[in-house]
Order: sequence, then structure tokens, then C-alpha cells
Amino acid sequence: MPTRRQILKSSTAAAVVAAAPAIVRGQNLNSALQLASIGSDGKGFSDIKAMSSHDKQTYVAFCDIDLARTKNAKKLKPEAEVFQDFRDMLAKMGDKIDAVTVSTPDHMHAYCAISAMNMGKHVYCQKPLTHNVWEARQVARVAKEKGIISRLGNQIHSHKFYRTAVQLVQSGRIGKVAKVYSWVNTPGHGRSGFISRPKQVDPVPETLDWDKWIGVAHERPYHGGRCYAPWGWRDWQDFGGGAIGDFGCHILDPVFTALKIKKVGTGYFADHSGMNDEVWPARTSYKFTAPGTEYTANDTIQIQWLDGGQLPSTSGSHLPPTTALPSSGSLLIGDKGSLVIPHVQAPRLYFDDGASTEYKMADDKDHYHGWIDGCISGKQPTDDFTYGAMLTETILLGNIAIRFKGETLDWDVENMKFTNMDEANQYVTRDYREGWDLKKLLA
Repeated sequence: MPTRRQILKSSTAAAVVAAAPAIVRGQNLNSALQLASIGSDGKGFSDIKAMSSHDKQTYVAFCDIDLARTKNAKKLKPEAEVFQDFRDMLAKMGDKIDAVTVSTPDHMHAYCAISAMNMGKHVYCQKPLTHNVWEARQVARVAKEKGIISRLGNQIHSHKFYRTAVQLVQSGRIGKVAKVYSWVNTPGHGRSGFISRPKQVDPVPETLDWDKWIGVAHERPYHGGRCYAPWGWRDWQDFGGGAIGDFGCHILDPVFTALKIKKVGTGYFADHSGMNDEVWPARTSYKFTAPGTEYTANDTIQIQWLDGGQLPSTSGSHLPPTTALPSSGSLLIGDKGSLVIPHVQAPRLYFDDGASTEYKMADDKDHYHGWIDGCISGKQPTDDFTYGAMLTETILLGNIAIRFKGETLDWDVENMKFTNMDEANQYVTRDYREGWDLKKLLA
């Protein structure tokens, strides 16, 4: 298994450990930003396809643990090389790759992203940015130190509906915001159909490298169907983050952006429908206190999250009692009005005298093209890894609180630890499997 040092030595350009190749190519109008993918089907292919519509890019390599899941990408760019191990791809093609898209299960985000950034590659990484809080801090730090152009894969950040919601809050239409609810109808588990590890062990498909799919996590036998790969992994605590891991960085994004929250909160309290040590609860709720900003009514603001089909009460808001809330979204309660931000629908304004549609819709931005433009120009997108790490840390702290039902966990942001529940600190990071120790990659 190649070490970080071996990977860096394998390429002359990589040995420089700088982002210069991307900028140089981008400035040459006769050339193109050379991209590679880590994860090439499902959301990975969606990312590849969206990036491929930019006229100043070209994919030179595709990688997927399951080679059968590179078929769609190969049809899109037949001349691109195909790999099963991203480390092999970086080692062989380090001087031919400017930037990388990471679209793997959550548990491998940090290892893949840091491996690429160590070689000076710009990185677009799917949400949540990482699988644990410590990883989020490290990804943000490395991106900053290497001068990487980064972007979180929360593409709705650039959508006109979310951008409009941000404008409405920051223009003062609902006044100072006093309380926020965010929710999603998705349950914490259910995709896999399992609540504990299956006893049956299935043969691993010939096209899949199961050991490398496990990556940083602890070994376990393969089981087919929708159990783990490629569909059920979000249910499992070892690999995904449940409902909030899937949707938190989407639904909380316009809230954090509109209120300009730039620091992780504290006082995490959670409740849930019951859980074990394998999968996330079917239904959870948690709340935390975020630092106040110029757009909040007080020095702090409480934000509450609900999932699994739960909806917040509209009591105390400007919504009429019979108002139907969307199945997923956010409710911001201000001192002049209230704003409902449905998940990928037009925002809804409410005042004491009724609902209002009097506002101008913001323009759409292309989230994917914005990152490529940034790689070419050197200008960092608004939701880079500094922002993405802060947003990701917030939702991952919620998942730690879920493990301590009914307790309020006090988070020391600066020292990255819980001050009143030492037992919770074990979940800030993880034990990495031999050969996949992220700490060694950072050495």
C-alpha cells in the first residue's frame, strides 16, 4: 500500500506539492482544467456529468472501488483512464491531474480529499465534508495550508431558491431572527433494511474491491443487496451519518448562510426513537445554541433539527395555525415576520396580516461551474472547506449528542472537546484501520 511519501515521489509535479498546475492550465485558453473522479456512479456520476458541461475542463481519469460503476463515466469520456484504487490513480497520473471530485461514502471523504490536497490538487467533496469532527478540522486546515480551491458538494447553496431565502433574511424582511427549526422527512435508517449486521456472508462481486471499500473503517463481512454498497451505507454508524448526515449540510446551509453564522455552536441536546451500536435512530431531534450575529435577535440563537417525518410547531411564528409545512425545510421566526424555506422550493414569507409573495427571485448560479471557475481564476467559492468544515462539524456534533439521549453536551469549540461528558470525546475522531490511518497521512 503506497504511503503518502511514495505517492508524492511518484510524480514530478506532485513533488512540488502546490496547486500551480491547475492555475497554469486554466490561464492557457487553449488548454483545460484536467479533472479526476474518486467515486464515479450515483452521485459521483451526477457530479462528473455536471462538471463535464463546463467548456474549460476535461476528465482524464475515473476511479471507483466497483469497476462496474465506471460504465457511465467511460461512455461520457472513453479516452479517460480507469482505476479501482484512487491512490494508484494519484501515483500514476499526479502530473496530469489538476483537480479531483470526491463522491464516496462519508467515511472515506477525508482520506481521499487529504490525499489529493497533499499533492496540490483542488478538491470538490460531497457533503458532509467528513465522517467525524476531527477529520473536518484537518480537511479545512490542509486546504488552507496548501492554497487549495475547494467546494462542498451542497449544490443547492447556489440554487435560486436558497439564494433568495438568504437575500430575504439579510434584507431585513422578517427582522431579527429569534428561533430556527430545520427538518427532513427522511428517517435515520431504512435504506439498507437492516438494524444489525446480517449473519449471512455473501460472495463479493468480482468487480468490487470490498477491502478498499471498507477503507478506514473496521473490517466486516460483505453482504449484498442494499445492505452496504452502493446504497445502504448511510444507515450504518461506521460509514454514514443517517438523516442529518445526508441532509443537514443541505437544509441548514441557507440558515447558516443567511444568518452569517461562522462559528460552531454549543449546548447539544438530543432525543430519538431508540438506537443500537450499528445503525442510526429512525427518528431524531436535537438542538444547539449558535453564536448570534447581526441578523439574530439575541447574542445567541437556538436551532432545532427534526427528522424521520417529524414537523415543528408553528406556535410563536407568523404562520396561520392551519398552515401546512413542507415535508423538509426550515422555519425562521423573526420579530417582523417568519420565513419558511422548503427544501428546493420557493421560500414563503408570512407576516401578521398574512402571506406575501412580494419579493424578487435571485438568479441561479452553477455550483459545479463555480468551482471550476475558481480553480482557473484562483478565487475561492463561498462554501469552501472552511465553511464546509464548520457546517459539517455542527451536524456531526448532533450525531454525537444522539448517543447521549437526554443529556446536554457542552462543546469547547477552541479545544475540540466536550467539557462535561468525557465519554463523548471518543466520538470526536475514530480508530483507523491499519494501513488507512489518517493521522499518518497528515504526518
